[in-house]
Amino acid sequence: MKRIYDFARRPAARNYTIADLQALKGSGRKLSMSNPSTPDELQACLDADIDLLVVWDEHIEHTRQVAPHIFAGVGSTWAQFGSTQEIMDHAFDMMRKGADMYYTLRSFDVMEALAKEGIPVQSHIGLIPTFSHYCGGLRGWGRTADEAMEIYRTLKRMEDVGVFAVEAECIAEEVLEAVNDKTSIVTFSLGSGNAGDAIFSFVSDICGEASEEDKPPKHAHAFGNLQRLHDQVRAERTAAMGAFGSAVRDGSFPYPQNNIRMHADEKDKFLEALDKAS
Repeated sequence: MKRIYDFARRPAARNYTIADLQALKGSGRKLSMSNPSTPDELQACLDADIDLLVVWDEHIEHTRQVAPHIFAGVGSTWAQFGSTQEIMDHAFDMMRKGADMYYTLRSFDVMEALAKEGIPVQSHIGLIPTFSHYCGGLRGWGRTADEAMEIYRTLKRMEDVGVFAVEAECIAEEVLEAVNDKTSIVTFSLGSGNAGDAIFSFVSDICGEASEEDKPPKHAHAFGNLQRLHDQVRAERTAAMGAFGSAVRDGSFPYPQNNIRMHADEKDKFLEALDKAS
């Protein structure tokens, strides 16, 4: 555990610092990374000793309360803000609240502006679902030599503007393996093989929360089967609600044991008083 000051200059400790993650490159050691979005998911990540977290902006304060020592990134969606100043303000707010890095999909100029202010910037290469319109839908990246070179050039351009880390999503594993040691950028592999400096997967995918109809992506390996439990809960809830509705309709509910009764002899006193009052 490393003693640090966080970006709001509060004394803190972290399992990994920026320097630690950068030093991982070429070490052969892989870190685990996931994205808890509920208190229960966060606690599961902590209990399971997941190394790195990325959370939504509304969750960073709770994350810092419950997991003050875990490296945690926060970010914004592409369309969340319109102007560079809004993004900058949001980034500073997240860093003040305890974030260790800030994720953005915006332009190289925005990335550079954030990095120049000392904010550890994370971006995204390969498949970017937000931009899937431009590439004909959700698909793998880097399957051709030309596209693989474009990934490399994009990575180096990001490096030039000061990007610290990237999510490398659905890139051909040979490509990430070839480029990872040619950049100082820390790579979080999501469906891009084992060459990333950290291996990232979504909590819902890890826990097996997708139904067959959801058609989970190729990289979504389920280590559990929470969907089975969700189905059981849904079936039990529906059955219970149905039984309640039926009991109300046939007049049997509320049952005697669920009702409140007057104390002994008090009913007669009450009815007598009521007759006199009316």
